[in-house]
Amino acid sequence: MAKIFQVSARAGMTRVVEPIARALLRAGVTPNAVTVAGTVGVLVGALGFGARGHLVAGALIVTVFALTDLLDGTMARMSGGSTKFGAFLDSSMDRVADSAVFGAVAYWLATENNYSGVAAALVCLAAGSLVSYVKARAEGLGMTCNVGIAERTERLLIVGVGGILTGVGLDPALEVALWLLAAVSIFTVGQRMTHVYRQAQQLQPNGQA
Repeated sequence: MAKIFQVSARAGMTRVVEPIARALLRAGVTPNAVTVAGTVGVLVGALGFGARGHLVAGALIVTVFALTDLLDGTMARMSGGSTKFGAFLDSSMDRVADSAVFGAVAYWLATENNYSGVAAALVCLAAGSLVSYVKARAEGLGMTCNVGIAERTERLLIVGVGGILTGVGLDPALEVALWLLAAVSIFTVGQRMTHVYRQAQQLQPNGQA
């Protein structure tokens, strides 16, 4: 099944950020520095704005700095490929940023006494972490797991759109977006586990995973 954010769109974004990536590399900026800066920016947007109810500003700041996830990868490719530490740092910072985003959303919804929304945000946080863990664990075991309709870009896009719509007056939008995101995240976990199970069956001589 195709991802929500199609490969063609990702390729288009890559072409947009390539000139920025080249300029940063010429200036001596490393991919790891961009990774850390992007995470700090997401933390500012999520905790400094989103958690205080400034949803439009928070969503826009988070979206801008979340795009550094594409920028640092492009920079790494241009400079000869990602290092093992670079890949480790990028994955770790992604988890920090995601936790800040959904933690901030859950906090703000709790201040609004929207406990259904809080539950949805916590499900999104847990399911999103599991989406990433399943892939990392599969790859650690020598299998591939690049499947699923809702990867990190899709998850941040959905919650960002919900936050902006709520911020401009469509109050139910964020809660609806969170429950939608919770559903597609859980579905993605199922997709990835099924994909890994099928690979494991093929690797076992007796057909048992």
